[in-house]
Amino acid sequence: MTDALERIAAALERLSPPPTPAGDPTSHPAYVWRGATLTAARQFAPLPLDLLIGVERQKQALTENLRRHARRAAAHDVLLWGARGTGKSALVKSSIAAVQAEGGDIALVEVAAPTTLPALFAVLGQVDRAFALFLDDLGFDDPGDARTLRSLLEGVAEARPDNVRLVVTANRRHLVPRDIAEQDSAINVRDSVDDHLALADRFGLSLGFHVLDQDGYVAIVEAYGRRFGLAVDPADAIGWATKRGSRSGRVAWQYIVEIAGREGRVLA
Repeated sequence: MTDALERIAAALERLSPPPTPAGDPTSHPAYVWRGATLTAARQFAPLPLDLLIGVERQKQALTENLRRHARRAAAHDVLLWGARGTGKSALVKSSIAAVQAEGGDIALVEVAAPTTLPALFAVLGQVDRAFALFLDDLGFDDPGDARTLRSLLEGVAEARPDNVRLVVTANRRHLVPRDIAEQDSAINVRDSVDDHLALADRFGLSLGFHVLDQDGYVAIVEAYGRRFGLAVDPADAIGWATKRGSRSGRVAWQYIVEIAGREGRVLA
């Protein structure tokens, strides 16, 4: 009977492996937070900052803000908003890596759900290191969830730790769709507008990203081509973008992957 129970216990352990051990919050460049455990990112290899073309103002502003935060000076929570594929997420990761390369003691933490932030604050608030909490492609269908995040940014009794700043990317400037904000605040138009703007206003640094024109798109393709030693044809690159109905840094990178694959090359 004992042998049978041991076999059953072993089978259950295989079906339910132990949770991923927590990563040391002082020693890794990037982490992932799923709501319960802080784990080291398996790979953190952002593009070099100089490869991000056409976003010089945004690059300078974000990187300087992260430098301040790394040296524990006053720094803003940041909202990067705008069109899809324009480099918002890439810029966050590349800027963190650039500050780390300069010797800044700062780490990126990718956060899956804003509602888990209080538990993460409790973990990171005990660590002598700066952290940028990265919420990617954020949007709210429920204004109540937006108000929760707004309270965490400012106005609650237990504020977020000084060593933590939020870096959020979104496709909408105001995060909450106007029609939902209006449904939730039906008293008058001014209440609706205030609710619509309130969360975005909590970010001290707001950086807009806009759709590329054709010259900007080609410049990005050519910069990638030079970096990886690939011969690029601007007309072919434009045709690639036209078929996808979009000109963006993401589409430019996809084109580079395509021509590298045609030549049997590995991008590294």
